[in-house]
Amino acid sequence: MLLSLLANPVARISIGRPKTIHTGTNRLRLLRLAEGVSLWLAVLMMLFVHPLYAEARPMDMEQPGQLYLMDDQNAWQQPALILDSDFNVQVSGMLAQTKLTRSFRNTSERWLEGIFVFPLPDNATVYGLTMTVAEREIVGRIEPKASARQTYERARAAGQHAATLEQQRPNLFTSRVANIPPGETVRVEIHYQQAVAYRHGEFELRLPTTLTPRYMPGEPITNPERQWQAGWAVPTSQVPDASDISPFTVRTTDVDAGSHRAGIELDIDSGLVLTDVTSPSHRLHVEIDGSRARVRPEQGKVLMDRDVIVRWRPVTGSEPSAAVFHQQWQGEDYLMAMVLPPDAVGPVLSRELTFVIDTSGSMAGDAIAQARSALLRGLNTLRPGDNFNVIQFNSQAHALFPQAVPAQGHYLARARHYVQGLQANGGTEMAGALSLSMSMDSGAPEAQVQQMVFITDGAVGNEAALFEQIRSGLNNRRLFTVGIGSAPNMHFLREAARWGRGDFTAIHTSAEIDQALNRLFAAMEAPVLTSLDVRWPDQGRPVEPVPLRPGDLFRGTPFMQVVRGLPAGGILEVAGKLPGGRSWNTRLDLARAAPASGLNRQWARGRIDELIDAARLQGAGPDRANIVDLSTRHSVISPFTSFVAVEPSRARPETETAGSEAVPTLLPAGGQPGMLRYPQTATFGPLFAVLGLVGLMFSLAIVMLNRRQFL
Repeated sequence: MLLSLLANPVARISIGRPKTIHTGTNRLRLLRLAEGVSLWLAVLMMLFVHPLYAEARPMDMEQPGQLYLMDDQNAWQQPALILDSDFNVQVSGMLAQTKLTRSFRNTSERWLEGIFVFPLPDNATVYGLTMTVAEREIVGRIEPKASARQTYERARAAGQHAATLEQQRPNLFTSRVANIPPGETVRVEIHYQQAVAYRHGEFELRLPTTLTPRYMPGEPITNPERQWQAGWAVPTSQVPDASDISPFTVRTTDVDAGSHRAGIELDIDSGLVLTDVTSPSHRLHVEIDGSRARVRPEQGKVLMDRDVIVRWRPVTGSEPSAAVFHQQWQGEDYLMAMVLPPDAVGPVLSRELTFVIDTSGSMAGDAIAQARSALLRGLNTLRPGDNFNVIQFNSQAHALFPQAVPAQGHYLARARHYVQGLQANGGTEMAGALSLSMSMDSGAPEAQVQQMVFITDGAVGNEAALFEQIRSGLNNRRLFTVGIGSAPNMHFLREAARWGRGDFTAIHTSAEIDQALNRLFAAMEAPVLTSLDVRWPDQGRPVEPVPLRPGDLFRGTPFMQVVRGLPAGGILEVAGKLPGGRSWNTRLDLARAAPASGLNRQWARGRIDELIDAARLQGAGPDRANIVDLSTRHSVISPFTSFVAVEPSRARPETETAGSEAVPTLLPAGGQPGMLRYPQTATFGPLFAVLGLVGLMFSLAIVMLNRRQFL
């Protein structure tokens, strides 16, 4: 009706013909209505052009043969590869050895390469890779990273079964599996170890299964020669490897019902009689027999949408105060010592406390609620005489007060009201928040201790630059980090606190907030042991301790050090200063060291980290040759080496071609839809279609305006 009216000539208006006048008026009204609707539709269409253009632009960097999981209508399709995982963990004393098995099952009718970016514990030492194809095991070897890539690429092009494992960050890795046959399964075993965390009388082991999408600051850059891109992010000036650390993030319903599940079995031999084994993340089935425990999730296989956290506590009164472990490896001795400082309490410090809270988009959902609760809990710890401020950041950083204010009623009430209204959106420009918090004029007396509490999920890709900013700009302040969410970036949280000479904690659920923060804020009152002096027995041979210079110790946190080159004999002396300047020391008989395995790998990983830290402090490049030598000699992965496994014979027929599929990770539990990262559309078709509609709408509007001139 409307179109037919618009197509007819405008009616003549004649005196003495009321019906014609009435009809012409109706047509005029309809014409004006159509003009308005057309103009509004054109404006609305223009609003959609930019996101569609942004959606199409990243595909300029599309690689030949890469399979983007979009159907003909540019809708998400389930991956053709089904991912299955199994964690088999053996805990002995302070070390946990894990065999992580990934199974890639190809449900398509074409040969595929599987690409999976996944997290491991931030303190993991990866020391083995084995690929299994039809019951044939191929043991991987460690090579310099460039050489390993070339080995893998040659095997992939030649149609051979191959697998490789690369470290992108200390807690983020990429696994590639080449030439998976249609309908078949290829398994990849990754072997790694980690030190068990021990704090406040409780042991803890964390097994990451997914990750929060990271924010990539900086300007986009292009690199047409890059061949190994498989992520949603493009490289930027601040995160040049953004595409390597940005796996697609999807809902549970976006993958096969049997995919992205993990079986978990832990066998714990703590050496101490256990009283209980618990988890804040999953319900557990636990069998305890003295100092041993067998643990598995109650539900069987678990969804890979959150960290798996297991904690165990010895019987009260049997908590360790010191322990020594010994290993001989290839004719060399390795010793590891753990010493827990006394639970001394010093004078209460007067503090200037700056709370920095992350309100970026990755904190949406449960995370921002936990972060608000954590900050409110922190405000409650302030005492008369303290000063404080609150800074929130996303794409920009904002301070509540121009400078720190006294912890008094009206200031605290204003801060609580401000915190309760915080919402999550925008980017994670953490550098700006650090700059603001470190540059603000202090309104506090010089006698006050300056501390910062950083509440965040750590979902950033430029960690190294942030660590340097903390190291160079923190001055006399101390930085403490609070991890938020079901899959936080523990590498950032731990290292930021280390460079800030502070401590860290992680909150997995809202129920943990009080317990976790009580411990952190108690530790913030003062280190319990400073000026630490560690003296291993002099046996006429060099000692290479890791870490070389241990920092201050906080309440409930043990000192741990590994040395190479000393047999299990003599006395280890550890001394330091307690609060108030009192001296403290303890002595350990190394002849009573318990046998252990993996100490050589723990030492090598620590030594590699020390070399990287030393280079960062000197503003120079790391000693790559030394790192590669340590990595290959001890068979532990490093930033400059990778594992690669290749089956000698050809598997894929020469007549067949192979595609690639980037296996996604699951949206972390409690996350919001805004955190989803699907593959972008690979063509400009939708963009051109929208532009055509916009043009049509504008043309129609112009025609209507021209017609009005004759009315």
